Amino acid sequence: MQSSLKKKCVSGKQVPGVDHDVFTVMGLIGYEHNVVKPVLRMLIVLLWSGTCLAETLSANFVFGDSLVEVGNNNYITSLSKANYVPNGIDFGMPTGRYTNGRTIVDILGQELGLQEYTPPYLAPTTVGPVLLQGVNYASGGGGILNQTGKIFVGRINLDAQLDNFANTRQDITSRIGAPAAQDLFNGALFSVTIGSNDFINNYLTPVVSTIEQKLVSPEVFVGDLISRFRGQLKRLYDMGARKIVVPNVGPIGCIPYQRDITPSAGDNCVALPNHLAQLFNLQLKSLLQELSISLKGSAFIFADVYSIVADIVQNYKSYGFDNADSACCYVTGQHGGLVPCGPTSKVCPDRSKYVSWDPYHPSDATNTIIAKRLMDGDMEDISPLNLRTLFKS
Repeated sequence: MQSSLKKKCVSGKQVPGVDHDVFTVMGLIGYEHNVVKPVLRMLIVLLWSGTCLAETLSANFVFGDSLVEVGNNNYITSLSKANYVPNGIDFGMPTGRYTNGRTIVDILGQELGLQEYTPPYLAPTTVGPVLLQGVNYASGGGGILNQTGKIFVGRINLDAQLDNFANTRQDITSRIGAPAAQDLFNGALFSVTIGSNDFINNYLTPVVSTIEQKLVSPEVFVGDLISRFRGQLKRLYDMGARKIVVPNVGPIGCIPYQRDITPSAGDNCVALPNHLAQLFNLQLKSLLQELSISLKGSAFIFADVYSIVADIVQNYKSYGFDNADSACCYVTGQHGGLVPCGPTSKVCPDRSKYVSWDPYHPSDATNTIIAKRLMDGDMEDISPLNLRTLFKS
């Protein structure tokens, strides 16, 4: 069986020298004035044209945490689950998505032409030909570090998610053969949305992390994160991934949970979590540029979700929201951030008017805005290419 993908990349190979030229140009982006950035993007497209831009999306492989989970934790023993009401109230039913409707990757898949939502790896129906459309490995509570999220008992951290993809890769290869499998991976979108829990449910966990914060500086902790993440992204590439989108960590100091456990911040976002996210994000962008140059035929795309969400929070009224600091699904706390969303929660009357669905996660309305900017945004949002350009959809 052959993949039906129309490709401009063959077996992950590029015209000699193009990958280096593209990311030499990419390295200039941060130093050029905004006026020339559209020209730089056009140059990048021309350098990549005929070598690695797929005309259509072949499959969608999703790695990450609860921001993009679609139900894997339903099948494990975990304190982090979302397969109960009122989660999914605008999706039709609770599925394990930590929001009222769709996740960002659900929306991106639709925008890129997929007919079905990418299914969770652990679902018993995610077998056979279904695998050829892609799989979602994400897990609520998961992180880059294996100790992250241990307060939830069960969760699937990134190392284990990569193990699961290795199984999928073998199944696909057995089904359609190695050449067709690599063609499928060449035209697929791989996204890795992870890192928030390494701060919220590891380094910043109240009480539990007090000693670690005294012994390990933020700079050392972030350095360890980046070092581990480098190895994980290289492993994903070694297993066939070529177009890899990596959103950075959002402004976690602005979520209702952080606002409620740090009342001294007043009406402002909490400084320390946002500082940690920015430390990580700065090194992440450099890491992705480094990997794109060193790993032949790869395209590591940096999605600046931090800036997008910070813009939404700061200018929420211009986006049509009425509330940017409180959870729509809430139990208690000034911002509704002290108790996870569940059957005893109250729900705001108009979910589309809230930036946050619950103490930790964005609403469907916010996810829609983020997805739109990743699809069509400029280099301030996603670089070196947006997803519309990458897949020529």
